[in-house]
Amino acid sequence: MIKAPKNFHTSGKRKRAVARVTVAPGKGTITVNNVALAHYGNEINRIRIREPLILAGEMSGKLDVKVRVNGGGVTGQADAVRLAIGRALVQYDGSLKERFLDYDRQLLVADIRRKESAKPNSHGQARAKTQKSYR
Repeated sequence: MIKAPKNFHTSGKRKRAVARVTVAPGKGTITVNNVALAHYGNEINRIRIREPLILAGEMSGKLDVKVRVNGGGVTGQADAVRLAIGRALVQYDGSLKERFLDYDRQLLVADIRRKESAKPNSHGQARAKTQKSYR
């Protein structure tokens, strides 16, 4: 049996989305913003959120996962939740780290890419500049 503290708190970020996760021993319930995972978002995002729990196996059925996520869009939020849950499960049981890294590195390491800022004279675009007609 793993002798661990009762609760684990971790966070994950993706673009502008920030997810905060609390993992505690329980019955295996997963809530995102006080909504059961079965009713949260669309099916693709629910599957992405469940990936670290599926990889953890039976252990995830004995843990309650509570997630608070805000900012960003729906896919960015799903990836932030996925990262935070992955980190929390590894913090709970360190033997999962290699399994997660072999499956997908994004379960433990944040994707630092952000939107490029708009440039002057480009009509809100990041790179494309306006053409000059006097040449």
